[in-house]
Amino acid sequence: MKLQPAKTRIVGLGSALVDILVYESDDFVRRIGVKKGGMTLVDMPTLETVLNQVSTEPFVVPGGSACNTAVGIGQLGGQARFVGKRGNDGTGRFFQTALVERGVEPFLMTSNLPTGRVLSIITPDAQRTMLTYLGASADTQPEEITPECFRDSAVVHMEGYLLFNPELMSAALKSASVAGAQISLDLASFTLVEQSKFIRDDIIEAYVDLLIVNEDEALAYTGFRNETQALARLARHVDLAVLKVGAEGSFIRQGNDVYRIPAQGSRPAIDTTGAGDLWAAGFLYGLVNGYAHAESGRLASACGYEVCQVVGADIPADGWIRIKEKLEEEWPKEHRHANSF
Repeated sequence: MKLQPAKTRIVGLGSALVDILVYESDDFVRRIGVKKGGMTLVDMPTLETVLNQVSTEPFVVPGGSACNTAVGIGQLGGQARFVGKRGNDGTGRFFQTALVERGVEPFLMTSNLPTGRVLSIITPDAQRTMLTYLGASADTQPEEITPECFRDSAVVHMEGYLLFNPELMSAALKSASVAGAQISLDLASFTLVEQSKFIRDDIIEAYVDLLIVNEDEALAYTGFRNETQALARLARHVDLAVLKVGAEGSFIRQGNDVYRIPAQGSRPAIDTTGAGDLWAAGFLYGLVNGYAHAESGRLASACGYEVCQVVGADIPADGWIRIKEKLEEEWPKEHRHANSF
């Protein structure tokens, strides 16, 4: 990936959603009839029906995959912007205020539909199963995503959920390209990969510079469970490919170079909500600020670890303090250089 040296802004593009987090059993997930660990699109009545069955008090935080990544970059001290569409309601105003408080520049359109939300069901193994009502975010029109959304940006990070809307995805890819930004795509969910008909090698080859997946998404996309084979397939049409393998860490491949990144920390995960999103935040922040690939991967791993120690994707202040202390200890500013993908 080749960035313009003067630019470090990262723009997240995706669904403006509020996360509703609950603890439930594996049996609860089976009873509501969704695939554990996946993401299922639902309407508002279905979401409310499931919410009426939960046995624990919900915990509400701002969310959405690309939004979580933008928030992580803002909290690290980077230049972050989030592009999306919220409802013209109290939930939407809460969402926008939360972005500003977390160091993110909002670039939000509004809709008369309710602000979208995600019910994230956390099971005892810390895995999350998501039921998503897109609401206002699904009202985003292709013509609203213009190069202006991505002005002065080094990277546009897109969540894979956009693949459910091929026209919107096409408009976003073209506008980001016209704006001169590099494009990062996180496939986001194995169920999305299984259901989407828009993932095509020619699209990825034409536009995507960085492709990020976990092992389940890699299997759905490449057909390979073996890490070496999957990573080679993922890297075929992009400059950088990332394969995350949970507690085993991650792999980064550029050309024939492969970097193995160990997992950070020793405590077991409490909740994996946002783990991949915050991993992407650390990785992208590192890349645009002059870190080598392996260093960016270790910072990403540290962010992913901290978010797994809390409920939801909102790392508290003490977690960011630990990350920033590690940042300065291992990668002091005087050892960094201009962004160099």
